[in-house]
Amino acid sequence: MTRNLILCGVGGQGILLASTVISNAALRSGYDVKTNEVHGMAQRGGSVVAQIRFGKAVHSPLIKKGTADYMLALEKIEALRYADYMKPDGIVIVARTEIIPVTVSTGMAKYPENVDDLLRGRFENLYMVDGLAIARESGEPRAANVALIGALSNFLPFEENAWEKVLSETVPTKALQANLKAFQKGKRAIGN
Repeated sequence: MTRNLILCGVGGQGILLASTVISNAALRSGYDVKTNEVHGMAQRGGSVVAQIRFGKAVHSPLIKKGTADYMLALEKIEALRYADYMKPDGIVIVARTEIIPVTVSTGMAKYPENVDDLLRGRFENLYMVDGLAIARESGEPRAANVALIGALSNFLPFEENAWEKVLSETVPTKALQANLKAFQKGKRAIGN
């Protein structure tokens, strides 16, 4: 059975690194994996989305709307932007992060005041994780994405040792220990 995962956020949050880590953990666990990424205006804080499909044999990297089993969102509004991709009972991990887009800071748009309520109303299996606080506690503020991967790992059928191996191959050596701590703290934040 093929599983579908949407990762979304804004440029600079580490969506592409998260996609690499999750894809490589799936590969190490014996799955066929296909991915695609849309960078958009990533360098300017624009929307970034990556799709990962894994299973026994995967033939396309594209996820159809309404078929995603999992979502990892590093920003709240981005979770709502890609909500149509989720199955009704899909697992949604959302960072407690709010990044004000340029359209809001210039007055062209308004950031919803009730975004948490909108998220709860939209997703049946929603888990909010303060990835930034976890990353700071771990000694590396840039590891918020890894903290959320840790939370998501509770639901993915990957081998436990795959995560540490992949992180050690992907994250710079000087930040590895902090990222490993962030991963474990993120995992415990949900504790499935």
